[in-house]
This record gives sequence, C-alpha cells and structure tokens, in this order.
Amino acid sequence: MESQHVQVQQQEEAPIHGDLLQVVLSHVPLTDLVPASHVSNSWNVAVSSSLRYYNHPKPWLLYHTQTSRPPYTTTTHAYDPRSDVWIHFDAPSIKYVNVLRSSHSDLLYMISPRSFAFSIDSLHLTWHHAPPPLVWRTDPIVAVVGRRVIVSGGACALEDDLHAVEIYDIDTGAWTTCDSMPSLLKDSAASTWLSVAVNNNKLFVTEKHSGTTYSFDPVTMNWFGPYEIRPDPNIFYSVINFSNNRLYVTALLGQPQNVVALKIYEIDTQSFECSLIAEMPVCLIEKMKREVFEISLIGVCMAGNYIYIYNPAEIGEVYVCEVVDGGCEWRSVRNVVVDDRRKMERCVYSCCEVSVDDLRRAMRLENWKFRVSG
Repeated sequence: MESQHVQVQQQEEAPIHGDLLQVVLSHVPLTDLVPASHVSNSWNVAVSSSLRYYNHPKPWLLYHTQTSRPPYTTTTHAYDPRSDVWIHFDAPSIKYVNVLRSSHSDLLYMISPRSFAFSIDSLHLTWHHAPPPLVWRTDPIVAVVGRRVIVSGGACALEDDLHAVEIYDIDTGAWTTCDSMPSLLKDSAASTWLSVAVNNNKLFVTEKHSGTTYSFDPVTMNWFGPYEIRPDPNIFYSVINFSNNRLYVTALLGQPQNVVALKIYEIDTQSFECSLIAEMPVCLIEKMKREVFEISLIGVCMAGNYIYIYNPAEIGEVYVCEVVDGGCEWRSVRNVVVDDRRKMERCVYSCCEVSVDDLRRAMRLENWKFRVSG
C-alpha cells in the first residue's frame, strides 16, 4: 500500500511538458510568458512553440492618459486580444513637454514652442527629445517616415506661413524647411481635419471630410496629387491607415445624426482604386449610435491584421475588426480601465505589435512591470 501511495504521489507531481505544456501556455497572458520562459530551457522552448503554433501574439491597443494638471502624469494600459485582457503598465510617467498626441497608429508626440518629443517604438520605451520646429505650431500633422519626422501645417496665427512644412532628421538632429502644403489642403491644414498614414517611403495625407489626398516624399521633398479617395458618395467622414504595407480607408456613411454604415476599403497606392474589404455589422453600428447623440468622427488604429475603431466622444467602447482568411471577424470590447476620473483626463490611443522580446526588454532594461486590469 505504501509503495502504491508513493507511485500515485509521483504521478501527481510529474511535471507537464511537450504538447501539453504548450497548450497550457497558450492560455497564459503574454506578459506572464516572460517569467515562464525563464523557468528552464525546455520551458523557454515551450513558450516559443506555444506562440508559434497555438496562440500567436496579436497587436495590442495602447490607451494612454495624461492628467490635466501638473505634473501631467501619464498612465498606459493595453488591450491584448490574444488573451482578451487589459494590462496596466507599471512604468515611469512620460517626461512632460506638452499635451500628449498620437498619429498614424504607432507615433506618440508632444510639441511646444520650446521642445519636441516623440516615440515610435512598439511600447514607447524610448523617447527622442529634439529642438522645436522653426515655425511655432499649435495643431500640426506629425509623421515619421524612415529616419525623418515630418511636421506640417497647424502653425500659430502669428506666423507668416501657416502651412509650412519642416523635416527633422533623426540622425543629424537638424531641421530642414520645405515647400508649403498643397493649396487644396490649406483650408484644413491641421490634425483636426487631416488624417495621415505612412509607409517606408512616403507620407499620405487625406482631408477627412472630402477625401482629397496627397502624398509627400521626404527625400525629394515633393508633394504628389491630388487623388480622390471617396469610394461611396454617402461617405461623410474617413481616415487612412497603413498596415502590412497596405493603405486602408475607414469611412462613415450617412450623416452624423444617422450613421448607416461603417466600411473599410483597401486603396491601391498607384491607381488609388478602392476595394471593399469589411463592413461593420448592423448590431455594432446600432450599439455605437446608442452611446452618443451623433457620431461626427472616429479614431482608427491598425497593426498587422487588427483594426481598432473608437469614438473619441465615448472612449469606453472599442470595436475590433480582425482580418482572417479573406474575411473579417467583428466584436466590441469594453475599456475596463475607463472610469469617471480618467474621463476627465486627456486620452490617446496607439497600436503596436508586441513580442515576448519587447516585454522582456521592458522588464529587464527599464524595470517595467505589467499586471492584468479589471
């Protein structure tokens, strides 16, 4: 009897390994896989295999808040669709320069007459601090193409050229002045009215209400266009994004008081022809309409095959579109970290693809900690 008891106890204490361990790890949040990978070499292999074959990393939606009073503390949370959890970043507050802003899904920046700061890495571990642009700006469009930062329009009314374009070279630390923005954009040359998207070579700028679009090459410093991105005459508002080196436009159809559809198109950057790839289900459209009196604008973040859509007037709900096998899967996600206090703070969204290596670097080099919220 004693030998049988010992045998049963040994079986109960037998470690899990192989495929079973990989399946178990596939249900573990990405942030917890970092310490799991340090258990042993076999566990490290199991973590990698689990991410490769069972439940691979999926792009995170990052939610940043900034208090409206000194010291203007910033806080970051993230939604991880792989595990369907919100994660709190236990990290130092971003060094304050001015109001925190976001652009083309993965760029965060702050700009003032005295300083300019921006971050382009996935978790925003690194911030670049640079001299301010030569022109004083209040609401410019800002984009990073390669190793160049483009700052356009949005100049203060006291400046001679309200539509000036400047390029900051990250490697040399120097600003260069370019020709002004195209005349068709000058009546709306601010981030409030313009949507931007970037690939490896160019900046694309579209007027949110008309669909008038231009591209800008920071190497030649030339503007190209105009192009019209208006695949449906019922569109009254649209924004552009790049993901997987493809240009997309997300559009609202109908009227602000009666949105009838939300559609996502892929844009051919040579011909500028539009192909419909997704349409939000009617039930989600109705849910979005119930939250506010009217929907006059939307925010969109993209990374990989994930598209996150939100209404800046009601930040408590996020709509997720995952492009899979030629089709799309839609759902809505409640932002569980939003409360009455945070509703009074400035908030911006960004989006990124995150790996275990990114998290490992944050934990090891920056001493960041992560915990599941809600």
